[in-house]
Amino acid sequence: MTQTRAALRPTVLTALLAALLSVLLAPAPASAASLQEVTGFGSNPGALKMYRYVPDGLPAGRPVVVALHGCTQNAAGYASGTGWTTLADRWGFSVVLPQQQSGNNLTQCFNWFQTSDIARGQGEAASVAQMVDRQLADVSGDPSRVYVTGLSAGGGMTAVMMAAYPEKFAAGGIVAGLPYGCAQAAGSPYVCMYVGATQTPAQWGDRVRAARPGYTGPWPALTVFQGTADYTVKPANMTALVDQWTDVHGADRTADVSDTVAGYPHRVYRGPGGNAVVETYSLTGMGHGQPVDPGTGDAQCGAAGAYFLDVNLCAAYRLGKAWQLG
Repeated sequence: MTQTRAALRPTVLTALLAALLSVLLAPAPASAASLQEVTGFGSNPGALKMYRYVPDGLPAGRPVVVALHGCTQNAAGYASGTGWTTLADRWGFSVVLPQQQSGNNLTQCFNWFQTSDIARGQGEAASVAQMVDRQLADVSGDPSRVYVTGLSAGGGMTAVMMAAYPEKFAAGGIVAGLPYGCAQAAGSPYVCMYVGATQTPAQWGDRVRAARPGYTGPWPALTVFQGTADYTVKPANMTALVDQWTDVHGADRTADVSDTVAGYPHRVYRGPGGNAVVETYSLTGMGHGQPVDPGTGDAQCGAAGAYFLDVNLCAAYRLGKAWQLG
């Protein structure tokens, strides 16, 4: 037995050394993608910061989603809280996350109500447009598949981007946000938020058309998520958004689809060509925030927290499916 053991020792030692070497010499696994700041993306007249998330190995020709945070939030928190980065990894697209600076707004709100920040070629709107151009160039993204979404003030800025730069976006998703030009129509951002502005659908539509003079389309499609118990941005603003964007698209204000999704009223308004141009989710009993549905299920995403409300419906997932991202 002693001789047998001695004979076996070199073989065992060799195998162990070979296994150790294979581990040491194996290529290191690719690190997971992370949020990165991008500087020098343009003249940046709105003095915003640009962050982005690009999944590892993302091929050329993939979509780009622009996601705008709400007041008191930042790019990193919005990226993870909404579930957008999880979906980017799952479905293969990149995310641009503009970030407001306190020097522009003390509570980190995008200035959706400032005339100088919502006009084409000016202020924060121009900064976000420059971010889109930089991202498309850097990742060789598909310029026909760029989407924009945001919560609250970010939702207001989403409407701004859809109106001032309609040629850049295939669709937008507004969560607890405001129609374009609402502060100017109401005479105050607070009246707009807490009461709403009195405008006809044609007047709402004219505000969008005036933002991009001479533009005849195509216009971005719109999806809206609104809590019925939201006392920060009243549900009247969702009604105004429907009026505004159905008018822009030449659609009537009678829903072509009226059903429920995850138990919530859901409406679809089709344009003259039969395609969905406006879609709404009325989240019964939900307050002010981003709808999320934490979990590992196919339709689940996001993480509950301040202004990320677990209502068993993830807005990012619903938008991604509407935009055929996955």
